[in-house]
Amino acid sequence: MVVYEKVSGNWSAFSPDIPGCGSLGDALEDTRANMREAMELYLNEVANAGEPIPDAITKAVDFEEFDPAHETKQYFVEWLAVTLPQSVTPTRSMQAA
Repeated sequence: MVVYEKVSGNWSAFSPDIPGCGSLGDALEDTRANMREAMELYLNEVANAGEPIPDAITKAVDFEEFDPAHETKQYFVEWLAVTLPQSVTPTRSMQAA
């Protein structure tokens, strides 16, 4: 899952299932492409290190948790399809994403 936020004339994105993985872009499509690239790079690095790929377990987003003052007025949430490293066998929760 990826959460996009429109702030100050650009878009930012993050995935609750991959802490620290985020992206920015001038337009939503730019941000989506940048986020896909960031997530695929992260997943490849994790696989190359022999570590487990994080499961896609988030089913809902609590906007109060990361925007309690309601400063961001526009959000977009989606399941973003990414290419997994070839050495990874998808788990049941990854297949749901």
